[in-house]
Amino acid sequence: MKSVCKIHQHDNGDMPFLANMPQDISFVKTAEIFQLISDATRLKILWLLCHHETCVNNIAVMVNMSSPAVSHHLRLLKAASLIENRRAGKEMYYRLASNTQAKLVHKALDDILDIQCPTIK
Repeated sequence: MKSVCKIHQHDNGDMPFLANMPQDISFVKTAEIFQLISDATRLKILWLLCHHETCVNNIAVMVNMSSPAVSHHLRLLKAASLIENRRAGKEMYYRLASNTQAKLVHKALDDILDIQCPTIK
């Protein structure tokens, strides 16, 4: 049985603030993104794709992993809409997605790694 608690009224503005709280699903989706980027290999792949579009084989060489292992990470990042891909002949090329979440991850990575990326807008 779920217990029901009431917020104490202290006249400090809690109620209007809570009215703007995002829905639970938004927090779940955000947690999933944080979970995804908590892996050092995926962060390295994301950092590479923030700055350069390339194929699975090149990413594998750059991160010193097998192509199947890199493909697994790419599938997860793509499912979270953090990266995009395009086909050119037989090759699939990957790059950072152009959405708000991917741009925030890019900025956070560059800020944490203390680099200045000319592509951040």
